[in-house]
Amino acid sequence: MKLDCSLAGTSPLQAVARFLSLVLLLVAGSAGVQAAERSGKQVVDAVCSSCHATGAKGSPRIGDRKAWSTRAFQGLTSLTDHALKGIREMPAHGGDLKLSDLEIARAVTYMVNRSGGSWIEPATAADLMAERGGQHVVEIQCSKCHAKGEGGAPRIGDREAWRPRLSQGVEALVRSAVRGHGGMPPRGNRADLTDAELRSAILYMYNPVVPAKSAPAPREALVPAGMHKVVGGLDIYLGFVPAEALRKYPEGSYERVMHGGVPGGDNEFHANVTVLDRVSKAPIAKAKVEVQVEQPGLTSETQSLEPVVINRLASYGNYVKLKPKTSYVVTVRVRTAESPLPVEARFQYRQY
Repeated sequence: MKLDCSLAGTSPLQAVARFLSLVLLLVAGSAGVQAAERSGKQVVDAVCSSCHATGAKGSPRIGDRKAWSTRAFQGLTSLTDHALKGIREMPAHGGDLKLSDLEIARAVTYMVNRSGGSWIEPATAADLMAERGGQHVVEIQCSKCHAKGEGGAPRIGDREAWRPRLSQGVEALVRSAVRGHGGMPPRGNRADLTDAELRSAILYMYNPVVPAKSAPAPREALVPAGMHKVVGGLDIYLGFVPAEALRKYPEGSYERVMHGGVPGGDNEFHANVTVLDRVSKAPIAKAKVEVQVEQPGLTSETQSLEPVVINRLASYGNYVKLKPKTSYVVTVRVRTAESPLPVEARFQYRQY
């Protein structure tokens, strides 16, 4: 599909309306692009299995429940982010920068499920993580070439230079940026840039007057690790860390002394809950948070959570007991100053 992007002979208001209509049309057509992306199994067979099939280079082997259970509690968002950036001996994007964020998330889901998990494979890119705004991406990376037009790169705000490139649609230009072209390396030489962030950056460079899609802040501050629910205008993330792992921190460290110290009993886990405002992505402070861990029809434990700081992000946490090879229903209740009634988020969780 070829679109006429010409804005000649229009008033400024008409030009803006034409541009917004173009963006909406291109976004509406993106579902067809996503449908062509590979399934988790296909990506694993083609790329990930070279290490994960045998556990080479210290990678968790597919089917190793113990190895994957310690990672699965971090949630799809965190594991996908690790794969995008690279971690330890694994290179960014698993060594294949042509893999989209959606394909990587699907591959992670497939490996977790083959190792005892029961995650739902994401259908579209909209199911994935929040991204950095277009203006922020341009400032930290794209401007290195696009600010002055180095190497033939279209300059930021030069619509005449951008129009022919956008004539085949934003998604086609995003895929070109993912693969790299001309003198531009794949993903602008920043493997941690997601497809959505590249899309926002392209739209910003075409029309830098348009506000950035989201506040310029690093992804680490926007997307905590953990299972995720959206309830009552809040993003609620839940994760569990074995007390045994916290005992490995140095004596006197924050992780060792919070909540009065790490308990010494068996089956102790630190429950961590992060609560963000759905719109602003700002952490919710001074809330009253509790977590109920229930084996339906058998046992139930409710624990009030205390303010903590995990990975530089204000959260809430405390210790609970989780038996191995046991399934739980975990209910997180959050009461904010603005809400007289608690917001509840229910999670299905299995401790392997």
